[in-house]
Amino acid sequence: MTLTGKQARYLRGLGHHLKPVVMIGKDEVTPAIIAATEEALEIHELIKVKLQEGCLGDRKDIAAELSKATGSSIAQVLGKNFLLYRESEEKKIKLPVAK
Repeated sequence: MTLTGKQARYLRGLGHHLKPVVMIGKDEVTPAIIAATEEALEIHELIKVKLQEGCLGDRKDIAAELSKATGSSIAQVLGKNFLLYRESEEKKIKLPVAK
């Protein structure tokens, strides 16, 4: 799913106060990280991921890799954090609709 600018802004507003639920360290994206991200996305729809000090990879590349592996969209990459969004069956977050 590709987010529109309006939808990404809306999600950034919601994600501002979130605490990171997935931490990525020196091993970067592993099957365990992908599984944890899948579970968090199913529960929350919008999650914050934090890159720890030991992670040497490029933040945008890691965000893209994790997004692709989980079928989610990147709402924001800011500093060592990024937001991922994937709609669940329960649809907890109602995104603005493009006109």
